[in-house]
Amino acid sequence: MEDKLPLRKKIYKKLLSRYRLVIVNETTFEEQLYFRISRLNVIIAATLGLAGLLAITFLLLSLTPLKEFIPGKASSELNKTAVENRYKLDSITVLYQQQTNFLDRIQKVLVGDLDFEDLDSIDWSEKPKTAKNQLVATNKEDSLLREIVAKEDKYNPIETQGNRTLDLLFPPAKGNLSQTYLPEEKHYAVDVVLAPDSPIKSIAEGIVIFAEWTAETGYVIMIEHPYGLLSVYKHNASLMRSQGDTVKAGEIIATAGSTGEYSTGYHLHFEMWMDGYPMNPTHFIDFGEEQVQTLNSQKK
Repeated sequence: MEDKLPLRKKIYKKLLSRYRLVIVNETTFEEQLYFRISRLNVIIAATLGLAGLLAITFLLLSLTPLKEFIPGKASSELNKTAVENRYKLDSITVLYQQQTNFLDRIQKVLVGDLDFEDLDSIDWSEKPKTAKNQLVATNKEDSLLREIVAKEDKYNPIETQGNRTLDLLFPPAKGNLSQTYLPEEKHYAVDVVLAPDSPIKSIAEGIVIFAEWTAETGYVIMIEHPYGLLSVYKHNASLMRSQGDTVKAGEIIATAGSTGEYSTGYHLHFEMWMDGYPMNPTHFIDFGEEQVQTLNSQKK
């Protein structure tokens, strides 16, 4: 009789047919628990369970940090942090390169290891071109003039920066010049003969970036001034300022001495550097009447 029922009714009957699920004690065969179920109940329960599991999984992945473990599904905060870290890394790389270049310049100043011919070997064509410069047509003569002016500016410590200029440089000490600026002999300084313990003064305001003892040049103090100007004072008897101190123009920073292996008497070995390039201090500082007399005697 059942075989004659339509297929739909057969399926409907099977889904609604009730069964008894019994839990029996294995030892005593005593009935402990039973459930009345049907195939339709099982399908509905399984569907609801699967839907609940999917809902819980979705909530966990959308509202908790677990979503960050899905490839390509990182959170917006994580992406923002990654971008910030990338910019920070780029900034650190640039800063590291700047610090490395600065330390190389300081090392050249301390040891004087710089060939004079290198000062004219700069590749000025590497300077970036601005849109304003590209609008102006240039010729060969104009380019040569620009190169000459640019090279001259390298040795000019009184260059204009916007509406500001460096103050007049203060003489570090006044006295006879026992040796002048001789770059061809790698003497990028002037030697000022002084009495023992004469005061040595800062030529301008700045920050002390080096104040230590060296075997070759004794007590050395180095000051960084605005616009890339660097002043160096060697063979001192003692130092009045330490690294990191801020000094003003004319402030006493050391006392004259004859320390270090390269010293031949009480004097000040004074150097001036601009962006890593040495300059003749007598072009910018008046060391007094003794300077003129010394220079005239050397020319004769």
